[in-house]
Formats: sequence, C-alpha cells, structure tokens
Amino acid sequence: MSVEAVLFDVDFTICRPGPELRPEAYAERGREFGLELDPNLFEPTRRAALAELKRHSGLVHDDELWISFSEQIICGMGGDGDGVRALAETMVLAWERAEHFELYDDVLPTLAELRSHGLWLGLVSNTARDLPDFVSHHRLDIDAAIGAREHGKTKPDPSIFSAVLAELGVEPASAAMVGDSLEDDIGGALALGMSAFLVDRSGVYPDYPGRLGGLAELPGALGL
Repeated sequence: MSVEAVLFDVDFTICRPGPELRPEAYAERGREFGLELDPNLFEPTRRAALAELKRHSGLVHDDELWISFSEQIICGMGGDGDGVRALAETMVLAWERAEHFELYDDVLPTLAELRSHGLWLGLVSNTARDLPDFVSHHRLDIDAAIGAREHGKTKPDPSIFSAVLAELGVEPASAAMVGDSLEDDIGGALALGMSAFLVDRSGVYPDYPGRLGGLAELPGALGL
C-alpha cells in the first residue's frame, strides 16, 4: 500500500473523554439542576440513544441534534423535568472543551512514526469542537483539521473528507482514513475511494478486515 496522507477521526480514535465527561460527572452536575442520576445507567442509555439517533437526511451538522441526544441519555439515567434540558446544554458545551479529553497512549508515537515517513496527517470529525484549538492544546503534529460544525456536513458525507484532502493536496486514492465508526469513518472514506482502517480497541469486530486493535498497529498495516 502506498499512501501520501492519513486522516484520523477524533473521539474514541485518538482521544477519550476525561473525568469531566464521564458518567459520574453527569450525576454530579445533575445535582446542580435538581436531578438525581444513576451513573451506572449512562453507558447502556448512551448506546440506546446512539442506535436511535436520527440525523438529517442531507447529513447537515445540527447542534440541536446533540442536545436532544444528551437529553435522552440524562432521562435514561433517571432525569426528569426542566433540569434535563439545562444539563444537556451544559454537557454538550463541556464536550467542546479540548482540555476535557485525554489522548490514548499510542497516539503521539504513531503520529511521530508516520511523520518520519513523510506522510501528511489530518483530522476529520463530526464534533462541534474547535479542532485547531484541540490540536494546539494536545500538541498534535497535524497538517489539517476540519470538524462538522465548521464544514456544515457530517461524516459519512464525502465532502468533509474531500475538504481535508484538498487542504493537503492529496487525492483520495493516495489517502487512508482511520476511525472507530464503520458507518461514518470506514463507509464514508471507502465511498470516496480512500483506504480505511477500523480502530477497534474494545474487540467488538475481531474479524473485520482492516481492523486495528490500536494505533500502534497502523504503520505496519500501511506497509511502513
């Protein structure tokens, strides 16, 4: 495989939520809005809400969608009343803060190795976060970064991948996408003609072709 650029998804590919975004934080902040929430219900409720998430047919980015998504999670944790909306708005804003995320241990070494081979590196994400600020905060060696709020469309719309590749001056056939979502990252990239690798840190897809157990496996998968 010969590639000139590698694009990465952000959340759960190169970073994970820190303490301020974990279930216990929802419960703690919920008390400020008169809510008693069970943190043990966060993950099953989040998975159920994600499965029911209805995005715009045109894959247009919409901040309200993620507020409603957060409301579903909070209600599933036991929330009720006016405080649900207030907490949802608060937590959505918290998800936009770069300092509320932690890089996985394999990220910086992998980026450094890819860079040593002369590859262009980019980020493409469905987040509303300020990605240049995220890159700066975490001191990432990245050449281009585009989020859905800035671009206006969300993955798997091919235009958001194309926008990053245009900044890098690389054609899809010479680029690879790395992400944790089969639909958004892998499907979107393949539809554009890119190569794609699925980061499956939890072992959910053990038999998927192009599966990576972590980013440390990426250079080998690229044949570097």
